Amino acid sequence: MSKQFSDLGISTPILNALSDLKIVVPTEIQQKTIPLLLSNTTDLVGLAKTGTGKTAAFGLPLLQLIDTNLTVIQAVILVPTRELGQQIFRNLESFAKYLPEVSIAATCGGIPIKPQIERLALPTHIVVATPGRLIDLIQRKAINLKETKFLVLDEADEMVTILKEGLDEIIAELPSSHKTFLFSATMPGTIKQLIQNYLNKNVVQVSANMETVGNQGIDHEYIVVDPIEKLDVLMHFLNSKEGERGIIFCKTKAAVNKLAKNLAINRFSSGALHGSLSQGIRDRIMEQFREGHINILVATDLAARGIDVKEISYVVNYHLPDVYETYVHRSGRTARAGAKGLSLTVLQPEEEKEISYFEKELGIKFTKFKKPTVASIEENNTLLWAKQIFKTKPNHEVDVELKNKIKTVFHHLTKDELIEKLLANYLLQNKNEPAEKPVKRQKMN
Repeated sequence: MSKQFSDLGISTPILNALSDLKIVVPTEIQQKTIPLLLSNTTDLVGLAKTGTGKTAAFGLPLLQLIDTNLTVIQAVILVPTRELGQQIFRNLESFAKYLPEVSIAATCGGIPIKPQIERLALPTHIVVATPGRLIDLIQRKAINLKETKFLVLDEADEMVTILKEGLDEIIAELPSSHKTFLFSATMPGTIKQLIQNYLNKNVVQVSANMETVGNQGIDHEYIVVDPIEKLDVLMHFLNSKEGERGIIFCKTKAAVNKLAKNLAINRFSSGALHGSLSQGIRDRIMEQFREGHINILVATDLAARGIDVKEISYVVNYHLPDVYETYVHRSGRTARAGAKGLSLTVLQPEEEKEISYFEKELGIKFTKFKKPTVASIEENNTLLWAKQIFKTKPNHEVDVELKNKIKTVFHHLTKDELIEKLLANYLLQNKNEPAEKPVKRQKMN
């Protein structure tokens, strides 16, 4: 029989909150981690992939270990991005639904610091922070960590650079008796060095298998295309997924902007997310995606951290990741909470040989996605053209007299005849155009 959260030592108020959230069976990393953290006797390293429930693995025991008789910061959770920080903050608030006396604050970069300083002046037990903002608060003497018992480094593999530069300054503020819990999806040499330098030599390491609750339902597929047809093939795929939500990953901010612009021109419900956007814009786009107002997110890897939306049915690797671990993070955005999902990787012919290396390293199996025919792509582009016309807003600044003259030209035609002529004109114009210019020719406005 599967273990329950009550078997792990979780208290009744938190169990009630989990029940409200319909979280019933603990994942492998939660089963292995929660009893160890509740015992409060050791530093811990948790190795688990995206989507395995790491937030609850450290969040539930932290909430239970808080001494609410003390009005001091007892736990600090460091995260690589504000988006992930906000996600963890929301999750902790949900887990603490029946622990009203536990006070949680988020102090992440990208937004004004003054309200955060004012918030920290109030009683606070748990702080979720990005490293840069936490160091800023320390330097301003706006945060007191002298009685902090627990330091959590979540997604540590994404914070290596800044942790190497600033962790000493953070550690110096903590009591020597504090416990450190490090969670990571991967264990590169830089993380091993971090563990050796900052965690107790008797640190306990636990890991969850690759086949996790969050990853069992992912179909890993790839498609091989020539550069000239890459965008057309993507548009064909997206049209087949109309109404479903997905994330398209690109390597660079410039690539994100370019692809997002093409999607917008073709009237796909989409938004772009990368580090150079202002925090306000990033928050607005994430909220639109979370609420279902846009269906497609085009993002860089780091900007996509913290996206915890259960209904993401597919991810597209528009560019092959440089490292295997990045693929794990990307594909883990789909098939959340036991749902099914598709991870589609778009390859150029010379990249196809890389698939076998990804399979061997990650212990997964890829299947080849059927490439659409030339005729099917042309048909799809024609449908996109029609949707562009349908979704184009009328231009009320056009001279009335000119409008009337144009109406006179068409007034003898029925609706069907007008559609026939428009379609014939489109096909004639694009008959001899090269395939690499689908977006340019589709600009109807």
